[in-house]
Amino acid sequence: MTRQLHLGAFMRPVSIHSAWWRYPGAFPDANFNFSHLKRFIQTLERGKFDAFFMADHLAVLNMPIAALQRSATVTSFDPLVLLPALAAVTERIGLIATGSTTFDTPYNLARKFASLDALSNGRAAWNIVTTSNPDAALNFGLDDHMEHAERYRRAREFYDVVTGLWDSFADDAFIRDVESGIFFDPERMHTLNHKGEFFKVRGPLNVARPVQGWPVIVQAGASDTGRQLAAEVAEMVFAAGGPIEAAREYYGDVKARAATAGRNPEHLKILPGAMVVTGETMKEAQAKKALLDSLVHPDTGLGSLSTMLGVDARQFELDAPLPDLPETNASKSGQARMVAMAREGNLTVRQLAQYAGGYAGASFIGTPSQIADSMEEWLHTGAADGFNVMFPTVPAGLDEFVDMVIPELQRRGLFRKEYEGTTLREHLGLPRPENQFYK
Repeated sequence: MTRQLHLGAFMRPVSIHSAWWRYPGAFPDANFNFSHLKRFIQTLERGKFDAFFMADHLAVLNMPIAALQRSATVTSFDPLVLLPALAAVTERIGLIATGSTTFDTPYNLARKFASLDALSNGRAAWNIVTTSNPDAALNFGLDDHMEHAERYRRAREFYDVVTGLWDSFADDAFIRDVESGIFFDPERMHTLNHKGEFFKVRGPLNVARPVQGWPVIVQAGASDTGRQLAAEVAEMVFAAGGPIEAAREYYGDVKARAATAGRNPEHLKILPGAMVVTGETMKEAQAKKALLDSLVHPDTGLGSLSTMLGVDARQFELDAPLPDLPETNASKSGQARMVAMAREGNLTVRQLAQYAGGYAGASFIGTPSQIADSMEEWLHTGAADGFNVMFPTVPAGLDEFVDMVIPELQRRGLFRKEYEGTTLREHLGLPRPENQFYK
């Protein structure tokens, strides 16, 4: 059988491009409008997408107010409130929510995701993030953001506790014998009693073992520490989109690290983010992208660049090259990606800001056939197992992808025509984890 793509839809914000909400025909309130989000996810399910991916922020984005006032990402729903509601209006599509290992607690998070997996009949996934926005610390009683290396040590222990809690009950623990009055077998309940560097958690979890055993584990770190965490625990990686050569390097590195860690690399799916602009002709698609980019205000560009660099870009001379930067305690991979782009392209700060203000990652622009050509190349040359698709605007960009690109991928045998399973693990071809305490 021809190797097939996996497709997630990156839906928070509902479009990654900063000017999407200003595009003609767009729904400007889509990030915070349930009826729109319901429409979007049902369209994605009609297109047989693997999953609906909802990122999260625990603070208003740390960008200059001149940029923030132009940002549609200033508010959105809590993913773990929204996704159960969306589970009730869908049947097959996976539901991925971000959960922070820096500002949540393992017991609370394990309980929420186990509940989402039960409510959705096995469609939940946890996107592990260490939270790169330093302003989030100020919302949780801290004066300073936890150091990068410490955040990742905490994340690794957090994962161990959460997965241990998910295994609190054996799959057959619940007898529910009406005649004897025995509801569950205490011999099939495990008390974790975890005591580590960051956490002390007794357990057991007061939710039955998830339908999938564990919700699918998703991770998006691209730094060396992030790659190692992905290799050790992730089952889906939301990789930064960039040149295909860089994507192949990342893909090969993380898969090799997974093998070194004793894992089957096929049980780790790497899906770079890619914004897709579709047209009946290349000229039409390019015109859509040009119109979208023209709606980016300069304040937005500098604000986005500041967020990516971890420093205030307004202090730099706009028409000069990007100066050397101090090490950031925010997203190291985000800063490195923008610095590399500036150096390789000999870009001024102004040019880099214009790029950052739109979307600075991989983009596929063209006809459905041209987009399918590009996706096929990435799939078959060791750059990706699929994509987390980002739409230039909604609803039009999403509808065009489902109605135009999906049929072309299906015609080539690169994407499913129907769901074959019911759980997200089945969509992704991932095994159900054994309970580490009960066989």
